[in-house]
Amino acid sequence: MVMLMLAGALVAFLFYYYIIKPFEYWKERGVKQGKPLWIFGDSWGPALRIHSFGEMAQMIYKQCPGARYSGFYQFFVPTLLLKDPDLIKLITVRDFEHFTDHRDVIPPDADPLWNKNLNSLGQKWREMRTILTPSFTSSKMKAVFVLMKECAENFVQHFLKKDEDVITIEMKDAFTRLTNDVIATIAFGVTVDSLQNPTNEFYLMGKEATNISTFPKTLKFFSYLMIPSINKLISITLYSKEVGAFFGDIIDRTIRVREERGILRRDMIHLLLQARNGKQENEEQNEESGSPQNAQIVTTTTPHQITNQDITAQALSFFFAGFESVAGLMCFLAHELAVNPEIQERLRKEVHEASEEGGKELNQDVLTKMKYMEMVVSEALRKWPSFVSTDRVCTKPYTIEPKLPGEKPVHLKKGDSLSIPIYAIHHDPEHYPDPERFDPERFNEENKKKHKPIRLFSIWFGSP
Repeated sequence: MVMLMLAGALVAFLFYYYIIKPFEYWKERGVKQGKPLWIFGDSWGPALRIHSFGEMAQMIYKQCPGARYSGFYQFFVPTLLLKDPDLIKLITVRDFEHFTDHRDVIPPDADPLWNKNLNSLGQKWREMRTILTPSFTSSKMKAVFVLMKECAENFVQHFLKKDEDVITIEMKDAFTRLTNDVIATIAFGVTVDSLQNPTNEFYLMGKEATNISTFPKTLKFFSYLMIPSINKLISITLYSKEVGAFFGDIIDRTIRVREERGILRRDMIHLLLQARNGKQENEEQNEESGSPQNAQIVTTTTPHQITNQDITAQALSFFFAGFESVAGLMCFLAHELAVNPEIQERLRKEVHEASEEGGKELNQDVLTKMKYMEMVVSEALRKWPSFVSTDRVCTKPYTIEPKLPGEKPVHLKKGDSLSIPIYAIHHDPEHYPDPERFDPERFNEENKKKHKPIRLFSIWFGSP
């Protein structure tokens, strides 16, 4: 009987310590939280396929009204939800050095291509940013814009060639093919026509690279979220060996051919090769001449040797960041223009006027003059952000000082997770009245001044 009682007490202790106590993490620190379920925490909706991640984010955002922050749980992982835009700006800008990392969803050694991209570099982010920033200045992007323009013109001509009065288009499929072709030309230096050749290998591999909804990958991700130490037992990879080999081979061959034949093509590979070779085009000379070919080349030094794998990782990050998200944004934007014909007509008028003013030649200067276009795109990103939320991990101890009545100092330690609820804030009536209404006027010059000084949909990739 004594042994049974001891065994029962041990089981009860272990149950409390491993199942109940983890969900008291924020309560013990004086932070408001909801009512998480055992094991699932606040992620039970998506885990049981009852709610989408967007619906889950909304519920978590609303469970502690009036608070600048609140605690929730991604299975057993305690996460601090930042709800106040001023606090978000403080953490992601002024005190960014305390929060340089994203959470490792994929173990560091499991997938080198994923963990070498800018979003996953952690402490090496500053080093790689120093290398990459000179390669992505506005004047150099003008050369890349030419490549994007060619893809857009090819996209339009594909449908204009059809001898039909009404053309039925599956928008998501069409737009993913456009984004595929743009990424192929600017990030990998190859020309692809995915509308004319719908089953080309580049497009199929791109879909494979960005598809994380398969059951095996979903199971691995949920397993890792539930028990982070699981990464020691299973290998969680984002890119399959076939995907890594395919795109790695494209980069290797492209670099080899360019170096052997002296081919100059002003795309991302060219810019990164310049950085690797310690050479950068002189920005001022480039701007004055108006022609990249006349730019002076200056010698620079880089603290880190850029390898072909580094270039492949950055190119694949374009795929992961732009393939689905940009295509999805264009789908939502097309929908909003269809159901708001007055907005569509005003935007169409601006495009025609800008085109006439630019001599019917679309270039980056003409595009930047389209103020209403910027307003429409900004509102589409507000209502339909590409990501429900983004995250930060505390890399150095940090204290959130109390500001509202009843708040206590919140001491964050290294490794604590934070979540920035992009979608929920964009749909909060306090910040955007009547949030479900598509209204580009929210972003006119006068109304922009009324917004909190942070654009949440632009902070995913980590630069403050």
